[in-house]
Amino acid sequence: MLDIAWPLVVFQLLNVAYNVTDTIWLGHYSADAVGALSIAWPLIFLFISIAGGFNSAGAILVAQYTGADSEGSAGLVTGNQLVFVVGMATVLGVAGFFLSDQLLALLPSSADTTERIIPMANDYMEVFYLGLPLLFSFFVFSSVMRGYGDTKTPMYVMAGSVGLNVVIDPILIFGFADNPLFAPPGLDVIGATLAELTAFGGFGIQGAAIATISSRGLAAVAGILLLFFAGYGPDVRLEHLRPDFGVIRKMVDLGLPTTAEQSAAALGMITMTAMVSMFSPAVVAAYGLTNRIGTIVFLPSMGLGRATNTMVGQNLGAEKPDRAERATWVASKVIVGVLFVAGAIAFIFPEPIVGVFLGTGTEEAAITLAFAATYLQVRAFEFVFMGVFQVMLGAFRGAGNTRTAMVLSVIALWLGRVPLVYLLAVDPGILGEFGIWIGFAAGDILGGIVAVLWFTRGTWKEAVIEETGPDSEPAAEPPEAVNTD
Repeated sequence: MLDIAWPLVVFQLLNVAYNVTDTIWLGHYSADAVGALSIAWPLIFLFISIAGGFNSAGAILVAQYTGADSEGSAGLVTGNQLVFVVGMATVLGVAGFFLSDQLLALLPSSADTTERIIPMANDYMEVFYLGLPLLFSFFVFSSVMRGYGDTKTPMYVMAGSVGLNVVIDPILIFGFADNPLFAPPGLDVIGATLAELTAFGGFGIQGAAIATISSRGLAAVAGILLLFFAGYGPDVRLEHLRPDFGVIRKMVDLGLPTTAEQSAAALGMITMTAMVSMFSPAVVAAYGLTNRIGTIVFLPSMGLGRATNTMVGQNLGAEKPDRAERATWVASKVIVGVLFVAGAIAFIFPEPIVGVFLGTGTEEAAITLAFAATYLQVRAFEFVFMGVFQVMLGAFRGAGNTRTAMVLSVIALWLGRVPLVYLLAVDPGILGEFGIWIGFAAGDILGGIVAVLWFTRGTWKEAVIEETGPDSEPAAEPPEAVNTD
């Protein structure tokens, strides 16, 4: 399990590095640009989540077919997953591009946020939407390889992509003149020379989106070539790209609950963002900034959760339910130890951690820093529960119980986080912006407790596929053994 998990943790660290790189450089560009990312991301995530559930379904099917030694079925799933998900991403990307400003207009916001932050968020989102097909091509590659049990290859491809993004991100944001990258003595001469030779002044916040899409696109091309022509992952061939509606139907059956779960999470993020946008730009920026830091802390949880997904899927496919359960409890114990330490560090040293992501010297930056530090201290109490919650969700998904994972996520978000934020921060709003921090942390605490109680019932230990031969295709209908409790 740990052999599968550590590359996933590194992979997600590299994945978050895209967002962190954007946040650091845009933080030097302006605090409003960081706020724009806070506004933009929930809407982007909504579009990602609609197709993302089907990637999870593909990973589940590939894992269980691999565990059952049905290589031919795993390859057929891979080809159909690529066609289905990329086609959906294309439609969503085009729709998002043309509806971007209308969607942002639906968010209630303060006058300052509407005037200063919303236009920048729209600039970022328009570029990002057009890159969704490339983004999802790489997601297909990484999810298939995860289900197959190879988590190192996607990690290496992602590392190359992130390295490219780190290099081009500040250049595309600032150009060469006034670029913090060239501020140190010696580099300033290089920056001035390049600025004079090229007269390139950068694209601002759109430059961050262009850098991300460009580097993700190269990773997508590399991943597809590895799958189809280099012998990595399941035995997938070009003929597997021909749609097989039995496979697609099975993928939809498994993927819809996860899509619904992620869409509910995205709508929750949008609702949270709408409530936060009623506060000052400094609060909006602090909210987005601390959530980015929280995403970094979330990485071990996600890595172990996805490793548990693979372990449970393969072991149930191999008819070893007890081993699947042991892997889940081991992952839970590991994540509790890791995130307890992380929470203690975040609580004791919030200002230095937050300060890495902000420029200094302005009154607005100082106010944002104070809000973000307080938010981080509150979230520190959430970390352990967040980790256990993700491991349990991974176990349920690996068993094919995607409806269970959906219900638990909805409980954490819509019975915990959203109503508490509304009551504590908005109406009656007795705690003001502090109520945002409290309500946000409460969601995963509630989710973690409920998920553990549900897991101990043991009603998840049934595989989602029937026994298949090496070259057989997935059953058109889920077997009766599937437990959707």
